Amino acid sequence: MPGIAGIISENGTEREPLVKRMIRAMNYEPFYTSGTYSNANLGLSAGWVCQEGAFADPMPVWNDKRDIGLIFTGEDFRPSSEIQSLRGNGHDFESGRADYLPHLYEQNPKHFLPALNGWFSGVLVDLREGKTILFNDRFGLSRLYIHETKEALYFASEAKALLAVVPELRRFDIQSLAEHFSCGAALQNRSIFKGVAVLPGASAWTFRPGQRWAKQTYFDKRSWQQQEVLAPDEYYPRLKEIFVRVLPQYFQGQQKVALSLTGGQDSRMILAGMDFEPRRLPCYTFGGMYRECADVRIAKQLAAVLEQDHETISVTRSFFGDFRSLAERSVFCSDGAMDVTGAVELFANRRARQIAPVRMTGNYGSEILRGNVVFKVGRLNSGMFATDFNQEVARAAQTFGRERGQSRTAFIVEKQVPWYHYARLALERSQLTVRSPFLDNELVALAYRAPAQLAVNKEHSHRLIAECCPKIGTIPTDRGVSGGAAYASKFKVFCQEFLPRAEYVYDYGMPPWMTKVDGVLRPLHIERLFLGWQKFYHFRTWYRDELSNYVREILLDPRTLSRPYLNRKEVERMVSAHTSGFGNFTLEIHKLLTSELIERLLVEPRVADAATIAKETPALATALA
Repeated sequence: MPGIAGIISENGTEREPLVKRMIRAMNYEPFYTSGTYSNANLGLSAGWVCQEGAFADPMPVWNDKRDIGLIFTGEDFRPSSEIQSLRGNGHDFESGRADYLPHLYEQNPKHFLPALNGWFSGVLVDLREGKTILFNDRFGLSRLYIHETKEALYFASEAKALLAVVPELRRFDIQSLAEHFSCGAALQNRSIFKGVAVLPGASAWTFRPGQRWAKQTYFDKRSWQQQEVLAPDEYYPRLKEIFVRVLPQYFQGQQKVALSLTGGQDSRMILAGMDFEPRRLPCYTFGGMYRECADVRIAKQLAAVLEQDHETISVTRSFFGDFRSLAERSVFCSDGAMDVTGAVELFANRRARQIAPVRMTGNYGSEILRGNVVFKVGRLNSGMFATDFNQEVARAAQTFGRERGQSRTAFIVEKQVPWYHYARLALERSQLTVRSPFLDNELVALAYRAPAQLAVNKEHSHRLIAECCPKIGTIPTDRGVSGGAAYASKFKVFCQEFLPRAEYVYDYGMPPWMTKVDGVLRPLHIERLFLGWQKFYHFRTWYRDELSNYVREILLDPRTLSRPYLNRKEVERMVSAHTSGFGNFTLEIHKLLTSELIERLLVEPRVADAATIAKETPALATALA
């Protein structure tokens, strides 16, 4: 995944071989570029990986005097007029890339970080003041993993880069592993690796040689929380004004942008908010192998009405033959944050990159504008865990409960987005640049001001679409809603509600008693009647049928069954029940496959790495051992 990595210490240049190794661990796609930079006076050795032609390609960028430098990953979204005003103040830089950023810092150092708008992290080198600043975005969505010793700070956008040079980090943090099983993510800015933490959002850690770290933040989220709540009649006009004004900023840049269009509201808001000329915005939708799902059917209609090209990216049966490598890649690319279901996302996003290197998405719209909480404690079969680890899993649920104890919007922005949503984004960003206007600084600030009756209401989204683009405002969503009104036909409303529910019950949510009936009817493949109406992936039946050999191979392997946190007999029983068609342990299989792949891909290969380190930097081998 594109990102940065480095070591800051009193002897930074001596660690340059280690940084090069960190960058090699992250540089795993042919369309990536990379490089390194060292400064002995600052004790800094750092590097970067970037997608060719992206906003942050190439690095580093400097001001005219070359006394302010920046290694940056991610993007910054602001009005083009603000960027161009720099030229009027005598600054010279190339347009459409990150070149203007050090000039902004030079012009107003204190305002630089608070004014950045997007998902990013970086290292700023200020040679005038002899300091280095390590920073990230307000949410911490452009994640930085860190490891601190008495001598140095190691940082990287991917945990595997740290594991590559500090082998003792290749072990699970049991508390975080339990949270990963229970909640789907490590909590409290921890990672699943012992000794590896996650840099909190809005961090600005400053290092001056010979001095202690100054660990500061440049933005206090309490300023969001303490805003005055707007009246209902004030909120919508403000929402519309901000959304329509900031949206064009997300289509700027040198690279081609395509819209990931669905049948829901959020990507439709993007389509409605911009007045595109015909054939100027490529659109695509992910589809399945059974039938044309609601997202595809509606997205094609939306694109046709506005005369935009549309393509369906279908998950075909070839996916099953590629599943092993795709599952391993999804776990590896995301450092285990994304589970094996990311194989589907990887399959689809690889094809999306062929359409455009930038993917515009409606992700986070329902969370920010309608308070959709999806970060929850999962219901797993506790019998699959060893007794001691089962206690850790129970404690994980308690920890989550304490973290959940705040307002819905604050929980979504400050916990759900950086801890839970990071996983899928990390995988997507390994293939293309992902953008969403719904995490714009102004829009998020406004979400904290939403009146209670509108914070979880769809009405304002419908209204904005209808007012901005009436032609698509009348087209029903995937839940049968248009312009705030439901279908006139009660039968259509029933079908629109029944199909998603039936599909969920037949897939992830099938209760135990029903699996026995389904097992008997398995030869008839009646799943074809229920699957594919809403979703384009269906792991319950896939684990039972097409992927059953892979599930048995991995989970019944003696290496897997010997893991100290698992109950061998119960894992064997679950795998047998599910693959025979008489049980539903889909979520458990997700978790078990993922944890085992983390073990094999990221934890176990430690001896070879230690030997390589000893060969490259003998003086450091003892210190790191």
